[in-house]
Amino acid sequence: MDRFVSMQAFTRVVDVGSFARAAESLDLPKATLTRLIQNLETHLGVKLLHRTTRRISVTSDGAAYYERCVRILADVEEAEQSLTHQNQTPRGTLAVDTISGLAQLVLLPNLKGFFERYPDLKLELTINGKPIDLLKEGVDVVIRVGDTVDDTMVARRIGSLKLGLFASPLYLRRHGVPHTPEDLANHTAVNFLSNRTGREMPWLMHKDGNPLEILLPSALSTNDAEVYTGGAVEGLGIARMARVLAQPYLDSGRLVEVMPDWRADDLPISAMYPQNRHLSAKVRVFVDWAAEIFAEHPHMGEPRRLAA
Repeated sequence: MDRFVSMQAFTRVVDVGSFARAAESLDLPKATLTRLIQNLETHLGVKLLHRTTRRISVTSDGAAYYERCVRILADVEEAEQSLTHQNQTPRGTLAVDTISGLAQLVLLPNLKGFFERYPDLKLELTINGKPIDLLKEGVDVVIRVGDTVDDTMVARRIGSLKLGLFASPLYLRRHGVPHTPEDLANHTAVNFLSNRTGREMPWLMHKDGNPLEILLPSALSTNDAEVYTGGAVEGLGIARMARVLAQPYLDSGRLVEVMPDWRADDLPISAMYPQNRHLSAKVRVFVDWAAEIFAEHPHMGEPRRLAA
């Protein structure tokens, strides 16, 4: 029995919570993976997993063995990297999950350069705006916008989404141009729904050190960036939008900025990965690369802060 392969199989089953998904991620037949786990349990003389038709759970012995396996496998990977220089030439498949806007506007236009730099890496890029369990989903890194709330994750800030208040000329002709927070009492908004809470997100703004939090009534609320932008362009209300999304419509005159002296608080852009797992070379180089390209983006970067 190859104990190293069996340990890999066992930890992957625990991580993803499924024999089928573990076998797929390891490119093994399910029967082979099942046999590896059974042989490992026989060798150790303990039961590692409780298996039913609906779910898999870890026994107390399995949980203790899992923690040791994770450390051993991490040490082996680190030793191999130090000998084969994989820190400079990482290889394998990297699973990254993000949102559509960041993928379309920042990641995709720069991926050719990433693959030229790291030709032995393959990227699996998925789009999911909601919180996910990285280990169960088999994801290495997530890139999200907004405050991070998961203490089990390492979060590295790689950029900042710059925001402003925008409305269509049609809407402003009908309802007037607001200049102060008091003027907003006569207006409606297109509101964005939080993927984490499902609730409408209030606007956070400030001027001369004075903070303001406001949530206007809305005829339309959505969690889709394209629908949100379209609602503002069609005159359904004022929207607190990312400048990178608003810019083409500002250039064409279909949107105008309102209350520019009240600055909308920027939203952090973070790359996150589990803190209890070894930071592999492929994760490290991807996060470093992502920080580079976001820093260079005029509407999402913080060059001075990131350089510091």
